Amino acid sequence: MRYRCTFLLGIVFLLGTNTAEAQTAISDAAALATTNRAQLIAAAQEEGSVDVYSTVTVEDMALLGAAFEEKYGIRINLWRSSASGILQRAVTEANAGRYSVDVIEAPGSELEAINREGLLQEISLPVYAQLMDGAAVPGRAWVASRLIIFAAGYNTNLVHSADVPKTYRDLLDPKWRGKIGIEATDFSWFMSLTDAMGGEPGLQLFRDIQAANGFSVRMGHTLMGNMVISGEVPLGLNLYRHFLEPVKQDGAPINYVYLDPVMAVPSGAAVTKHAPHPHAAILFMEFLLDDAQAIYETQDNTATNLTYQNLPDDLDLHFVDVSKYVDEIEKWRPLYRDIIGGTE
Repeated sequence: MRYRCTFLLGIVFLLGTNTAEAQTAISDAAALATTNRAQLIAAAQEEGSVDVYSTVTVEDMALLGAAFEEKYGIRINLWRSSASGILQRAVTEANAGRYSVDVIEAPGSELEAINREGLLQEISLPVYAQLMDGAAVPGRAWVASRLIIFAAGYNTNLVHSADVPKTYRDLLDPKWRGKIGIEATDFSWFMSLTDAMGGEPGLQLFRDIQAANGFSVRMGHTLMGNMVISGEVPLGLNLYRHFLEPVKQDGAPINYVYLDPVMAVPSGAAVTKHAPHPHAAILFMEFLLDDAQAIYETQDNTATNLTYQNLPDDLDLHFVDVSKYVDEIEKWRPLYRDIIGGTE
């Protein structure tokens, strides 16, 4: 049965007679990354630009774009939007037979949905050998280029070091009653976290924490992080590392701890099957997985290229299973709300 999901606009039928030719051009361009980079660069410079849809902040993409243009003399034409906005535009344009984007950069769940609609082309690049396990998966057309890592953030004025939880089970202690904040829409995090805990035992643990101490459900990770800083929420259970680290360094009364299993949402990039600038698209993908990784790390994103990645050596990361989440989204949204509370 064909994949369906409520957040898609509909089934995409790939149109046009040039699909095979476009895919061949992209495959040939990808091969040049291994066999003749000088020819790849020259062809990309002849194309002159690369069209990118991305969720990266305007500031971060400005840094990436400046570095890419300085290195190769190729301009990035950026359309920035939310993950859902990119998904909607990609599907709508394909339905209309319009193919104007070369590279899509977005969270893994949206890329997986776009991939299943047949809009992305699997490629292989030499730089993949530098990536962490699970970043590039054979048979999957998108590659994880950065990670969103979850950590529990706590207010250092309200939570003494001796009381900082070491495990999720520690949150059953009555001292946490009314003190645990949780983001309202982290369905995929919850799915993969409880799966890593054994499935039903993980779900039961969260039911028990809710019954014993409750959750203060907040919409938005930044909002919840700021509430931890202000002291309104002493502990934020599922905050983003890229929020926590800079505010901690700036002197805010906040610190964080990784609770096993530590979950990471992959955000990735892919070349579209009908990329109008195939050589520039391949060159930009290569850039995203190499040079741009150093820029990601300076902006508190987490690189997937191990050459640049800066994480504790003993951190055991588990990727959120975005493929499973796309399949089971209608199960986990109501289940999360039923156990955790709150509404979207």
